[in-house]
Amino acid sequence: MTMAVENTPEAIELRVNEIAQLFHTLDPSPFRDRDLDREAEEFIVGWARELPKDMPIRIIVHFPLSEIQSKAAQDLAEAIRRYFSYRATGLQRDLTELFRIGRRALGIGVGVLIVCFALAHLANGFNFQTPLSRMIEESFLILGWVANWRPLEIFLYDWWPIARRRDLYRRLSRALVEARSFPAG
Repeated sequence: MTMAVENTPEAIELRVNEIAQLFHTLDPSPFRDRDLDREAEEFIVGWARELPKDMPIRIIVHFPLSEIQSKAAQDLAEAIRRYFSYRATGLQRDLTELFRIGRRALGIGVGVLIVCFALAHLANGFNFQTPLSRMIEESFLILGWVANWRPLEIFLYDWWPIARRRDLYRRLSRALVEARSFPAG
């Protein structure tokens, strides 16, 4: 499979010897529902990341003239758009699951924080200003905040890359896919 990019900034060009090269060969699904080959997906996604976000994406697939009448050539655009739509839906499910885990972790973290504040207050309430009691009090406070590390990480940082990839796949699912033939040689 040969892959190249056209001179226009919003087009991704691929050249294949047969259309089937673009799709996973072991996938038993009908052609329109097949998964893209890993290398083809990485190539398309890699170039799509570089394209301006406000411009529509065009994917141009060049293949031999002998395949122009094939069912694969006729279903190519729909197959590529379906694949990226399916991937975007999967990433949305991943994001929903991550937020669900984050909410649970936040509930646990806040509960632990409340208990740790109470225990720290209790440790301070003995009015023993020894280094050991101060260390116990501080340890409870640190434990309480550390228990909230993961939910904060989820809600502040972890979801961004998933959302960006989902949005890119959504853009790719709306891409204009052009099939162009070249003379076999």
